[in-house]
Amino acid sequence: MRPQSAVHCFQSLTSPLAVLLIGLMLAGAAQAQWKWRDADGRTQYSDRPPPFGTPDKDVLSRPIAARAGAQGTPMAQSAASRPGAASQATSASAPGKAASTPAEVAAEAQRKAQEEQRRAQMRADNCRRARDHVASLEGNPRIGRLNAQGEREYLNDGQMQAERDHARSVMASDCQ
Repeated sequence: MRPQSAVHCFQSLTSPLAVLLIGLMLAGAAQAQWKWRDADGRTQYSDRPPPFGTPDKDVLSRPIAARAGAQGTPMAQSAASRPGAASQATSASAPGKAASTPAEVAAEAQRKAQEEQRRAQMRADNCRRARDHVASLEGNPRIGRLNAQGEREYLNDGQMQAERDHARSVMASDCQ
């Protein structure tokens, strides 16, 4: 009888231990999740990083490996070995935010440059369209467009002037 009770005691200890170990393994996998707010304001969860261009302020949670891995990159190591590297990273980050790694600062600068380039292209396109629209409004005595029912209707003088004013305001803001 004695050996059976010892085996039973061992089995009773191993099952909670196994449950605990499995639980810890699953908790580690659950922590390897990204959490961010998308462009529509909805919270997204994934085991992959958010799409490129997601602002850093919208990333709500990163896996521990992603936070630690960024500091171990060769770029971060070489930047950290330079004198004054910590002050450069701190000065580049926004007030009230934690200091970013040099890789994050460089990525943010590249993202801002791409965003500014995209905005400049949009302004140039808007400017071209507005100039074309003003030219067509001034060169044609009657401008027609289709209404919701698919019927052609012509703009009256007041509508033509409103269209010209709107196109000129676009030109004033985007053509520089």
